Amino acid sequence: MNTIGILALIIVGIILLAGLVIVGMRESSGDDPLERRLAEYGDRELPASLEELELSLSMQERIIIPMYKALARFAVRFTPENQIEEIRRQLELAGKSQTMEPATFFGQRIALTLAMGAGAFVIFFLVTNWGPVKGMIATIVGAVLGYWLPVLQLKSQISRRQDKILKALPNALDLLTICVEAGLGFEQAMGKVYEKWDDDLALAFGRVLQEIQLGKRRSEALRDMAARMDVPDVTSFVAALVQAEQLGVSIAKILRIQSDQMRVKRRQRAQEKAQQAPVKMMIPMVLLIFPSIWIVLLGPSVIILIETGIVGGGVF
Repeated sequence: MNTIGILALIIVGIILLAGLVIVGMRESSGDDPLERRLAEYGDRELPASLEELELSLSMQERIIIPMYKALARFAVRFTPENQIEEIRRQLELAGKSQTMEPATFFGQRIALTLAMGAGAFVIFFLVTNWGPVKGMIATIVGAVLGYWLPVLQLKSQISRRQDKILKALPNALDLLTICVEAGLGFEQAMGKVYEKWDDDLALAFGRVLQEIQLGKRRSEALRDMAARMDVPDVTSFVAALVQAEQLGVSIAKILRIQSDQMRVKRRQRAQEKAQQAPVKMMIPMVLLIFPSIWIVLLGPSVIILIETGIVGGGVF
């Protein structure tokens, strides 16, 4: 491959990586630039034309982002439907279904694959001069890493969100129990949780309330909430509520029982982590702390033995 081709690959990789960062920042903010411009021009006496509003956008919003999304749509065309649904499901579990589409996610994978593959090609072919075989292997490894890094990041976000929900569940159940026993309905109690906190569980309760207001049955909205979280404790809590509603059991009693059980489970999880701590501490102690202690304690003795000639004399 000549120098022009290598430079072209580098430029394409840089453009795709820049598009990945720009679209990721824009998707995470959830702000529509056209609506922002409309709000800026809303106070004018004479309304601006749509062409003027569109031209007032930055170059990245008019050119780079549409090109990047076109690449993402092109990737979705050749992606099986089951993979798209699986990514949509994982985005829901990560709490990003409102800010990111599966097409954007696939576009990120393609951009990182090309960028990291081109970067590895340049580094290991031109800089280090590993040779054609090793350089090609390094390029393939870089491309594979770029393809799987978004998936690993998404799984990490899912795990962190589930941990946060699991930690927030006992406190939310306590507040639900207090509100229901004080005379509020279950929907009003969920509204209190939604007003008091701003975590993932409270936002999920707020979405349930919105779905109920739009006409969905409470049991269906709660089941959908449990499916969007995929947390076993939330699933058991929702199942108990649905069963209590079907059998006519008091919601306050069910909430009190569930609250006590979640407290016990949280205490058991804390005890389990405390029991695992000594085992996890052994690896850094053996690899990092013990060698340092040996150097500090035995180092002066070894130096003295070397200076006296005992070590050089064949004793050791």
